[in-house]
Amino acid sequence: MKKIFTCFFNVILLLVSLTGISYAQSRNGSVSGAIKTSDGNPASFVSVGLKNTSKTTQSDEKGNFTLKNVSPGNYVLKISAIGVSAQEKNVSVVAGENTEVSLSIAESSSQLDEVAINGYKTPNKKPVNLGKIAIAPMDLPQAVQIIGNQVITDQQANRLSDVLKNVNGVAYGENRGSVSGETFFARGYSLGTNNVFKNGSRASSGGMPETSTLESVEILKGSAALLYGGVTGGAVVNMVTKKPKFEYGGEVSMRAGSYDMYKPTADIYGPISKKLAFRLIGTYEDAASFRNSVKSNRIYVNPSLLYKISDKTDILLQGDYLKSDMTPDFGIGTVENQIVDIGRGTFVNAPWAYNKTNTATSQLNINHKFSDNWKLNVLANFQSYNRNYFSAERPFADTKVASNPLPYGFAARNVTRSKTKEFTYNEQINLNGFFKTGSVTHTLLVGADADQSRTTSGGFTFNNNLATFNYGNVNLLDPATYFGSGIEPAANMITQTFAPLYRMGTFAQDLVSITDQFKVLAGVRYTFQKTPRTVSTNLASGVQTLSVNSLNKSKVESAFTPKFGLIYQPLKTTSIYASYASNFIQNTGTDINFAPLDPSTVDQYEAGIKNDLFKGRLSVNLTVYRIANDKFAQQAPLNAQGAPNGDANIKELNGKTLSDGLELDITGTIVKGLNFIAGYSYNYIRYTQTRDKTVYTVPEPTPAQPNATRTVTLGGIIEGQRLVGSTKNTANGTLFYTFQEGSVKGLKLGASAYYTGARNGGYNDSKIQTYSRLIPLSAFTTFDFSAGYSWKKLSLLAKISNITNELNYFVHENYSVNPIPPRQFMTTLSYKF
Repeated sequence: MKKIFTCFFNVILLLVSLTGISYAQSRNGSVSGAIKTSDGNPASFVSVGLKNTSKTTQSDEKGNFTLKNVSPGNYVLKISAIGVSAQEKNVSVVAGENTEVSLSIAESSSQLDEVAINGYKTPNKKPVNLGKIAIAPMDLPQAVQIIGNQVITDQQANRLSDVLKNVNGVAYGENRGSVSGETFFARGYSLGTNNVFKNGSRASSGGMPETSTLESVEILKGSAALLYGGVTGGAVVNMVTKKPKFEYGGEVSMRAGSYDMYKPTADIYGPISKKLAFRLIGTYEDAASFRNSVKSNRIYVNPSLLYKISDKTDILLQGDYLKSDMTPDFGIGTVENQIVDIGRGTFVNAPWAYNKTNTATSQLNINHKFSDNWKLNVLANFQSYNRNYFSAERPFADTKVASNPLPYGFAARNVTRSKTKEFTYNEQINLNGFFKTGSVTHTLLVGADADQSRTTSGGFTFNNNLATFNYGNVNLLDPATYFGSGIEPAANMITQTFAPLYRMGTFAQDLVSITDQFKVLAGVRYTFQKTPRTVSTNLASGVQTLSVNSLNKSKVESAFTPKFGLIYQPLKTTSIYASYASNFIQNTGTDINFAPLDPSTVDQYEAGIKNDLFKGRLSVNLTVYRIANDKFAQQAPLNAQGAPNGDANIKELNGKTLSDGLELDITGTIVKGLNFIAGYSYNYIRYTQTRDKTVYTVPEPTPAQPNATRTVTLGGIIEGQRLVGSTKNTANGTLFYTFQEGSVKGLKLGASAYYTGARNGGYNDSKIQTYSRLIPLSAFTTFDFSAGYSWKKLSLLAKISNITNELNYFVHENYSVNPIPPRQFMTTLSYKF
C-alpha cells in the first residue's frame, strides 16, 4: 500500500508541476485584502464580490479574501452580509498583478455575532480549528459538522451528549456508571479519550466536560490520523471555548429545571488595555435526578486573556477548572440477561457511593503572521485530572432456584475503590502557507506534535485486608433489598501504579488547486508512540516492581498514515470528492507470550458531495464510506501452554471487521429567523473474519494418568454480527424560528426530534455458544419543544424534553443498564449587558 501511494503521489506532483508551467503565463489579475470590524477585529464570512460580474467569495475566519482570475479593468468591489451595512469601493485590476484592498464595516465584532443569530453562515465555508489551517470544509475531502453556540444555547445543552445528538453519524453509546465519561460511537468505532479535544488539544472526558458555555463543537468525521496521532477511525470532536473581546459586555443567566436542577452562569468580557482583553465565565450546577438518590454538584470556571502584541502576533492564554461530584449509578441491571422493568428511577447502588473529580486545564496559544500568506501557530497545553471513586459495581442476576421456574434476581454488589491522578501535556507547532507554482495554488500545512501522560492509580484492600468485598447481594425484584446495610466498608490503599505514555508525530499536507474546479489534497504523517512498563509501589515496604512482559522493555509503536483526496467543484457551490486515509489503533493486552500487541492498521475510503443552495442559505451534504480493519484484536483461544485461555487480555490479531455507512447532513436558514439542522446516518459494522469453530485436544494430566487429555471446543465471534454498542440508524431534526416583526417580535419557537435505531448491548455471540448474551434494544424517538421571548437585553427560554415520555435504555456491554430520562422541563432566564 505504501509503494502504491508513493507512486501515485509522485505522479500527481508531476502533473501539478506540468500544469503549473502551462498556466504560468496567465494574463488575469486578482484582488485580495482584509475586512475588519469597527473595533479592529476580523470580519469573518462576509460576502465580497465585483459588481456586475460573477466573481464572488467570502472572507475567511481572519477576515481575508481573494478574488482570482479577474480580467484587467476597473470594478466596484462590494461587501455585504445579513445585518451589515453594505460597503463599496472602486478598484483597478492590472494583468498579472494583485490589487490589495483594506475595508472595514460599521459594525463591531459583537454586533456581527449578534446578527448571526438571525443570519446564516454556511458551514461549508467556515474552517474548523481541528483542521489546523484555514481550509473551508468545501475544499476538504472529508465530512465536517459544526454545532454553533446558537444551537447550544437554544437547546439549553448541559452535556456533550446534548450537543452531539445533533450530529448525524455520531451515536451515544452509554455512560458506564453515569460518571466515567460519556461514550460515543462514530461510524461504528468508539470515541475514546484520544478522540475528544478542547481548543485543539486532547481533553479528559472523565468528569463530563461543561458544554453549556462553549462557543461551538466541531466534528471532523472519519480518520483524522494525519493531523492527530492515536485516534480511532470514527471521528474527532473539538470543544471550542469562548474567547476575549476588545469591548465590554457579558451575560448572566439562571437555568432551572425538573428534579431540583439549578444552574446560574456569568460571562463577562472586555479590554484591559488597547492590546490586552479578558474573558471570565463561571457556572455552578446543583441537581437531583429522575434516578432515586442520584445527585450532581458542579463548579466550572473559564478565564482567558488575549494579548495582541502587534497586527502580526497575538498570544491567547486560556484556563478552566471543573469540580464535578456525581453519584455513581449503574442503572437497573439485568435478570437472566434480560432487562426487567423495575422502575425508571430505581436505584440499586450502595447509598454511600460517590465519584469526585477535579479537572484543571491551562493552554498557551501563540499566533504569528510572517505575511498574509505564511503563518505560524504554537500551542502548549497542560491538564490535570483527579478522580476519587468508591461504589458497588454493575448488577446482573443470573441465578435460578431449581424448584421455582421464575428467576429470583439475586446479584452480588462487589465494590470498587479507586484514586487516580492523571497529568497530560500536549505541544504543537503548525506552519501553514499559501503560495503558487505558476498558476497552481498550494495551501500547505506542516506540523509536529507531542503528547505525554503520567497516570498514577491506587490499589486497595477492604476491611480486614480483603482483596474483594461484596456490599451485599441484592434481589433486583425485591425493593426491600436495595438499600443494604448502609455501612461503607473501610478501604486501604496498599499499592500505587505509575503508567507513563509518550506520543509524538510530524506531518505534511498540501491542498493543491490545479484549477478553480479541480483540487488535490495529499499528506502523510509519521507517528511514534512509546508505552513504558508500569511501576508498582508497595506503600508499606516501599518496594517498586516493574510490570512483566516477554520482552521486559517498553512497548514501542510507529506508523506512517497517508491521506489522499480528489476534489471536483463544477460550481462554486458544489464540491464532489473521494478520499483514502489510514490510521493505526493501539491495541491493549498481550499475545500468548505476554509480548505487547502490534497496532491495528485501519483503511478508510470516503466519497461525498457538498452543496450550498439558495445563495448559501441551505447546505446539503451526503457522504458514503467504508472502513476496513484487517488486524482486529480478539481474545486468544489458547495460552502458551496450549490450555484454554480464560484471560481476556491475552489476544491475537487474526480478526477482520468492516464498517459501511452513509450520512446525510442538512443545515440552513431559508428565511430570516428560521434556523434548522437535520441529518440521517446508516452504519453497518460487523465481524467479517473470526476464528472458526475448532476442537482442540489439550493435556490434563493427573497423578494416576500423567498423559491424560481432554477436548476443548473454541471459536470466534459470529461473522456478520453487528458490533455491540454500534447503532444502525440515527436521525435528528431541529427547527427554531424567531419572529422578526409585529407584536410578536422576539418570540422564539423550536422543536427537535431525535431517532436512535436498534442496537445491541451485552456481548457479541461466539460460534460455540449454546445461548445468546446479546441484549437487543429497540429503536426509539424523543421529541423536545422550546418557546422563548427576547425583549431588549432580557430573554426567557423554556423547553419540555421527551414530550411523549418515551422509555428506553442505553446498555454498557457489561450490563450497566441506564434508562433514558423521562419527560422533563427546563428554563433559562438571561440578561445581556
